[in-house]
Amino acid sequence: MLTTNSYDFVKPRLLREGIGQVLGIGILFAEGDEHKVSLPRSKHESILTALGQAQRKSLMPAFNFRHVKELYPIFWAKSQEMVTCIEEQLKQDAPENVVEIGGWISRATLDIIGLAGMGQDFNSLKDPDTELNRVYRSIFQPSNAAQILGLLQFFIPMPILRALPIQRNNDIMAASKVARETARRLIQAKKDKLDKKEALSPDIISVALESGGFADEKLVDNMMTFMAAGHETTASSFTWAIYLMCQKPEVQRKLREAIHANISSLSDSIDHVKLDGIAYLHAVCNETLRIYAPVPITLRDTAHDTTILGQFVPKTTKVIIAPWAINLNKQLWGEDAEEFNPDRWMVPGQANSGGAVSNYAFLTFLHGPRSCIGQRFAVAELACLVAAFVGKYEFEMADPDEKIEVKGGITARPRNGMHIKLKAVEGW
Repeated sequence: MLTTNSYDFVKPRLLREGIGQVLGIGILFAEGDEHKVSLPRSKHESILTALGQAQRKSLMPAFNFRHVKELYPIFWAKSQEMVTCIEEQLKQDAPENVVEIGGWISRATLDIIGLAGMGQDFNSLKDPDTELNRVYRSIFQPSNAAQILGLLQFFIPMPILRALPIQRNNDIMAASKVARETARRLIQAKKDKLDKKEALSPDIISVALESGGFADEKLVDNMMTFMAAGHETTASSFTWAIYLMCQKPEVQRKLREAIHANISSLSDSIDHVKLDGIAYLHAVCNETLRIYAPVPITLRDTAHDTTILGQFVPKTTKVIIAPWAINLNKQLWGEDAEEFNPDRWMVPGQANSGGAVSNYAFLTFLHGPRSCIGQRFAVAELACLVAAFVGKYEFEMADPDEKIEVKGGITARPRNGMHIKLKAVEGW
């Protein structure tokens, strides 16, 4: 499904019509190389497959290591700003030094994707009530209405659901309009600079424009996708990393020691060499991404009659790919598969595999021609944020007995937020 016959399996129509209503048909919903599919497909599917191949090729330079390493200073600067803003809150109005970390990290990652994706600081860390921050909260924080509409789309055509005069539909349309207009404005500013032969900043829009492979609205679709995927997923991963280190304070202490051994203070400048040299930091991030993949499941529809391991699977069959199941499978990871154990990534020869017996044991970013194009971006961003936060704070759950429930949605987040008690590390 992921490699050999990946083009037999396409994103479900309901998903394209649902999330695509907000994001448009960018790289997330465009399908792969149509020439890889041997059987006839509909005209619509053929257009999407050709679009997917072309878009991915044009965007690849923005996500290769050579470009991502230029973004580390942006990741680190926003990580520093988040820690500093939290420190200010603790001094002013945080009873018993307790903060809800999920809101902070969502704002930090939105600012990061603004700068690294568009060359624009959305400034949501300093001002949580910016219009863009508010509209993204309205889209990606599930409500009861959103869940009911999600269920109804299996029985009622999407055009009818969208036309219902309910507040959720109004919120989605208003949010989409604000976000898309923001993307259009930033793209036009970049094009004006390009026309004047002025130097562009090293962000995703700039690389995409210089490739010449996108019409304006298609670039807007992709910017919408990266704004959504580039901040919600990393925010989810960071939140779970903090939770896991609250459960295992010895991991937290070991990581802080490794950070302090390589970074003398929060005010240090950071590049890819310094950060990538902290092996235990990447072990903690990889283990978090394994246990709590930000997207727990993804869906596919069979594009035509096909087979899986010789088993006939008819056209339009729904197939679930579940990273939360595969990543914790004991046959693939051993008897301690469900345990948070960053040391599995520290064994010689296991830095990239964690000791798993299969290349497909780690499905957080999927695999093959439609794997996550932003994997390097996401891992580097997460590492910077974790390094700054863990280097500066000791932390524990505000309520050690709280039972954390996972709420439904595109990404896995704690239903009631993640409230933690902080203690600043002196002299760092």
